[in-house]
Amino acid sequence: MKTTGLLELNAVVALASHRNFRLAAQDLGVSRSTLSHLIASLETRIGVRLFNRTTRSVALSEAGEAFLERVRPALADISLAIEAANGFRASPKGTLRIATCEAGARSIIGSVVTPFLQTYPDMTVDVVTEGRILDIVAEGFDAGLQAPEDVPLDMIALPCGQPRRQAVVASPRYLRGRSAPVHPLDLSVHRCIRRRVSGAGLQQWVFERSDERLTIPVQGPLVLDNRNAVIEAAVDGVGLAYVNHELAAPYLASGRLVELLVEWVPALPRLSFFYPGRRHLPAGLMAFINLVRASANADQLNAHGGGVPKRRTASDVDPLENGIAHIDGAGQ
Repeated sequence: MKTTGLLELNAVVALASHRNFRLAAQDLGVSRSTLSHLIASLETRIGVRLFNRTTRSVALSEAGEAFLERVRPALADISLAIEAANGFRASPKGTLRIATCEAGARSIIGSVVTPFLQTYPDMTVDVVTEGRILDIVAEGFDAGLQAPEDVPLDMIALPCGQPRRQAVVASPRYLRGRSAPVHPLDLSVHRCIRRRVSGAGLQQWVFERSDERLTIPVQGPLVLDNRNAVIEAAVDGVGLAYVNHELAAPYLASGRLVELLVEWVPALPRLSFFYPGRRHLPAGLMAFINLVRASANADQLNAHGGGVPKRRTASDVDPLENGIAHIDGAGQ
């Protein structure tokens, strides 16, 4: 019997997945007639009909389902073998897909992604910033970048970037005529912009100083599920916001926002770059991992040396800046 080829087996998998000859042919990069010939040739050779098809539908036969159940994992093993061989190529090619959040993307663009693309011009990096926690393997990603607590236990994780922190911010417009909070408990008299995370949950406002740790159940008129929208609402004077400091930094530098309760906001661990623990990784992913390691080491060295920029706080605001009459602790 003539040996069945990989193209024929992939044709079965594609047609079973799409249940449409045109879409399956596009997936394989062949013509519809070629796909039909591959399926018919395989069915003739093994003497069994794998698909029941009419002019309007395509479905696996009982024999086809049994056949596919064995073929699909075998093809996955073959794909891994080819992927391992590609790992020895001197110049990686292809697309690297990374799932992360907005802050994660910002943290790696200049330090890792740009030098990676300069070093490997045949690679493409596809960074998706949906921000939700997802199964990177099931959704077709090569790696992810998230907070350490969000990394699945079966993944290999590397620290990436510098330590992070949150910031409580407000616009000078909001603070006009109000007492700036000097203790987290003061938030009870302020309008706070809350952010929805992980489906229906609300982000916790956590504070820490010395041995004191507080989680404040803030209240406010607006709930949003997007970090940038929260910052924009704070700039517009809706209320106080508890946000990623890196995202707020441009607004703090321009004076559109000021930072509050600075000594109470705890530092957060660095983000984790994570990927499946395969024995053989694609060359492009391996090269990217090496750059992540190098960047993390450089960031750690920089964190231990050099000065730290002065933070802009409520007490730094000129009373006449942006038309503010005053910001003090006396209240109105």
